[in-house]
Amino acid sequence: VQLQASGGGLVQAGGSLRLSCARSGRTFSTYVMGWFRQAPGKDREFVAAVDWSGGSTYYTDSVKGRFTISRDNDKNTVSLQMNSLKPEDTAVYYCAIAPTIPIIVAGKSGSWGQGTQVTVSS
Repeated sequence: VQLQASGGGLVQAGGSLRLSCARSGRTFSTYVMGWFRQAPGKDREFVAAVDWSGGSTYYTDSVKGRFTISRDNDKNTVSLQMNSLKPEDTAVYYCAIAPTIPIIVAGKSGSWGQGTQVTVSS
């Protein structure tokens, strides 16, 4: 499976960005998708995940109320709408897939995209 993330960029604090990730290749018949991020000098951390139907979403506390994850199974994509961005959101953002929510939240996905840089200036 291949994951291609896009949509990163430079934005001022309080601004918005929308990340997208397109999946191609064979994978599980049903799968969850999610986003992680890694800031310089820090470990990669879970940001958000969405189940197969799109009906259940999960967020790390620091982005709740600001970020929204969604998916389009017809287009094999997952998106992350990021509003009210803060300088501490600056990181490389990665998309991932996994067979279940616990696996993806634990960061144990075996499939990762190449990452897209998000920089939030103060």
